[in-house]
Amino acid sequence: MPDYDTTKAHIARVQDYWLNGKDHFEVDRLAGDEAIAALPDMVESVRNTRAFLGRAVRYLARECGIRQFLDIGTGIPTSANTHEVAQEIAPESRIAYVDNDPMVLSHARALLASDPRGACSYIDSSIQDTRQVLDEAARVLDFTRPVGVVLMAVLQYVPDTDDPRAIIRTLMDAVPAGSYLVISHPASDIQGPAMAQMASRLNELMAQQVTPRSREQILGFFDGLDLVEPGVIRCPEWRPARPEDAAAKSTMWGGVARKPA
Repeated sequence: MPDYDTTKAHIARVQDYWLNGKDHFEVDRLAGDEAIAALPDMVESVRNTRAFLGRAVRYLARECGIRQFLDIGTGIPTSANTHEVAQEIAPESRIAYVDNDPMVLSHARALLASDPRGACSYIDSSIQDTRQVLDEAARVLDFTRPVGVVLMAVLQYVPDTDDPRAIIRTLMDAVPAGSYLVISHPASDIQGPAMAQMASRLNELMAQQVTPRSREQILGFFDGLDLVEPGVIRCPEWRPARPEDAAAKSTMWGGVARKPA
């Protein structure tokens, strides 16, 4: 059996709680409730970020012809996972998922079944172990062909001392021109005081430490890449399915960019 640490909340299980899942413990529910108390829009924001993931992957698969995805910090499987969205459009799509929580990995291996025409792999690692991630992903992805690198609500757990921009450069240096980078990230400049309080409460209760960042800082993560319109924007405003969806609550910045030739 996997060795679950139930003495500290883990973000994958906290997010599962926010998304009405069943794979979390009392310590995760406590942390999740503390975050909601500080930031009442939290649950809606998390759900709207998942919707952004679906739209971004759909855009890459349908409009950009991307057939490979490296999804780092995937979280516990829920609806509309990266491979489900991509393989609905292109069944031959290949996806490498990365996470370092044993509950995520056990559920991923059990539940995230690939279309037989494509492939899914599940890598036990963290984004800071970038070289290991790339080496293991190369078993299922062809890094001579374009890749969609998906960093969905994961960079906030990389402190500035670990140089998240250098991590992104390493990832994008490993993929060819025509690849894409997708990022969502909690905002320090949307509902700033509430976000700061939310992060403080989570940081007392979770194994991971949260660092919200400004839109300007998120823009810096895309240096050297060509941003796809409408740029870095609140997640619900990124190419919404319906115009009215853009007004949904969110405290997350999101964006997609292409690696130029």
